[in-house]
Amino acid sequence: MNEPDVVRALGALAQETRLKLFRLLVVAGQGGLTPGHMAERLAVSPTALSFHLKELSHAGLVSTERDGRHIIYRAEFAAMDGLLTFLSAECCQGQSCLPSFQASNHPCNPGVDMSSRVYNVLFLCTGNSARSIMAEAILNQIGAGRFRGHSAGSHPAGAVNPRTLELLERNRFRVEGLRSKNWDEFAAPDAPVMDFVLTVCDKAAGEMCPVWPGQPMSAHWGVADPAEVEGSDDQQQKAFTDAFMTLRTRVGLLVNLPIDKLDRLSLQSELNSIARQPA
Repeated sequence: MNEPDVVRALGALAQETRLKLFRLLVVAGQGGLTPGHMAERLAVSPTALSFHLKELSHAGLVSTERDGRHIIYRAEFAAMDGLLTFLSAECCQGQSCLPSFQASNHPCNPGVDMSSRVYNVLFLCTGNSARSIMAEAILNQIGAGRFRGHSAGSHPAGAVNPRTLELLERNRFRVEGLRSKNWDEFAAPDAPVMDFVLTVCDKAAGEMCPVWPGQPMSAHWGVADPAEVEGSDDQQQKAFTDAFMTLRTRVGLLVNLPIDKLDRLSLQSELNSIARQPA
């Protein structure tokens, strides 16, 4: 990054709302966020949000991608890396003392465990072919090593829905290792101990939700099953996209919870509140 680029980036960040906005996108990682989610989290109007996002985009700190009727904003980690490298270039005998944001062991890269406490989260639905699979993939990528996502079904379909895989890949989420499986796997003696169990089946549609025994924190994050939608290809694709966006919003809120600072009652209240958040 050259000096004019650095000046432009620092100028864009030298405003309280834009600084908060950029940090929010950094936490979201490669999953990104929708404008609606950002406006709600920062309590700013859509007009003000649009202005601040435009300033960050002009500075090269934010990128956008359209996903159907949604626009996804992401922090540009390469630009942040370049900015910090420029600022630290003269320290430590001319060697930057800051780790690269592209390094495999950096916390901004998905799947990196930067603390000794990793929370296991199990997403449950009926078929384990779409919704719970999406949630598992999203959490494992934006959880920054603090969370490990799992998924299962009470009556698994036996295969992940192809639309689920296509949607995840299109939004830059890893799909390796995703499979449809019975929740009995996680009741075995050698199974990982769950900290959170979240059901994503749709009670409103009369769908039977599995009940998990034991003492993990639990909540119901009902999402309509996109695999059950009939109609045109566009209608089916919209159903999958809507489910994906809803789950990405909710998983993003989970990742941002100060879990270690909340008592059990407060944490349960937060989990229930997340369940009411749309995309």
